[in-house]
Amino acid sequence: MNDSPDPEALPPNLKLLRVLVTVLMVTMIAGFLVIVALFVIRMPGGGALPLPEEVRLPDGATATAFTRGRDWVAVVTADDRILIFDAETGALRQTVRIEK
Repeated sequence: MNDSPDPEALPPNLKLLRVLVTVLMVTMIAGFLVIVALFVIRMPGGGALPLPEEVRLPDGATATAFTRGRDWVAVVTADDRILIFDAETGALRQTVRIEK
């Protein structure tokens, strides 16, 4: 016993709705694939950024955070200073004191 109507027997407005839903599904799948492709293309190749072999902190300084810029490396210390080092040589470029 199959009580569902034949697809050919559907009213015209339901046929149009079926086509629109199918078009929407295809559009969403294509959009998702474009987004995935853009992520793959735009992501960096995974090459490691060059870091200095060694960064010497001043006596008594304890590192609490680290960040890297294009050609510099910054270390935030426990005594509220930001030490900015050259990324290639590791030489101290600048010290910024954080005021409370």
